[in-house]
Amino acid sequence: MRNVRTSFTNKHRDSWVEINLGHLEENIINIKEKIKNVEKKELLAVIKADGYGHGSIMCAPTLLACGINSFGVASIDEGIELRENKINCPVLVLGAVPVWAFETALEYDIEVSIFNEEHIEAIKMLYERTGKKLKVQVKADTGMNRIGINYKEAPNFINKLKSLNCVDLRGIFTHFADAENEEVLNSQIEKFNYILDNVDTKGLKIHCQNSVGAFLIDDDRYNTIRLGIVIYGLSPLTEGIKPVVELPELHQLMSVKGRITNIHTIQKGDGVSYGHIFKAAKETKVATVPIGYADGVSRNLSEKIKGSVNGTLVNQIGRITMDQMMFDITGVEANVGDIITILGYDKNNLLKVDDWAKIIGTINYELVCRLKVRLPRVYVR
Repeated sequence: MRNVRTSFTNKHRDSWVEINLGHLEENIINIKEKIKNVEKKELLAVIKADGYGHGSIMCAPTLLACGINSFGVASIDEGIELRENKINCPVLVLGAVPVWAFETALEYDIEVSIFNEEHIEAIKMLYERTGKKLKVQVKADTGMNRIGINYKEAPNFINKLKSLNCVDLRGIFTHFADAENEEVLNSQIEKFNYILDNVDTKGLKIHCQNSVGAFLIDDDRYNTIRLGIVIYGLSPLTEGIKPVVELPELHQLMSVKGRITNIHTIQKGDGVSYGHIFKAAKETKVATVPIGYADGVSRNLSEKIKGSVNGTLVNQIGRITMDQMMFDITGVEANVGDIITILGYDKNNLLKVDDWAKIIGTINYELVCRLKVRLPRVYVR
């Protein structure tokens, strides 16, 4: 018997994450138009962490329909979820896989990243037991210093793999530590090319280009491109520095919305929420929305973000609480049950994930992965 643990999702609460699959389609079209020689490349979409919080299972069919060839995930379990939802294209686990999970990867036809002798010995034993070859790709470390075989040792490791009849070698890849830093990037490319110069790469997937490198690097030896944050309509470029490349037009997929559950008027001097960090300077109309920090909206955003109700921007006021937040809707036509958008599109307003990230000193990747704890997802086109 298999025990499955799932997280609780509210289904009877007036707040939700909205994902626009039409924007996903537009992003892929625009990305493909911007990549040089895209017709010669395979495209791998990274949908780890439940599609960066966007829902991997719901996004996957649209991505495949738009020409994505394969998917990258972070763990065997993420790969299994794809398989159990009838996603049959190649799936690569980009992270380290424990050797005791190799048999599960074989069972579900999931490719694993390997990079040490322990992996090779485990593959040999797996073949002896099953008579089946595990599909693998070699992860090379060229400067990220996270996982991977050192680039100097990689050619011997790869050539050893190629001499074995117990393994199905599918590719070689590395990961950039800082694609926006020309010196660091060129150093990693040089090391990766050293590997390619010393092995026979015929028939293998070769990839190093990420969401920045996809538009920055043009090398026919790299026949596969890994697309991550850009497919979700968010920039991989560091805020505040000169961009190294012009990105295609991108559309943010994610919106966060909630219905107003209460409206009341407070008087001058009245405080709102814990600690009364907001005090009304005049008579103020306050709207409450059932979204809080337990839903992934950082308490540190308190009094620093806006919402949009019926196309009008309004200020969030008072501390964001575990389950609720308040807005100043003075002078705005709004009723209980109306929607306040706190991220995403509302008529002519776009409330950006990047703006939140800048406020609290983090990156857009982290925020979209957070916004999934209790909020159900609604998919639109």
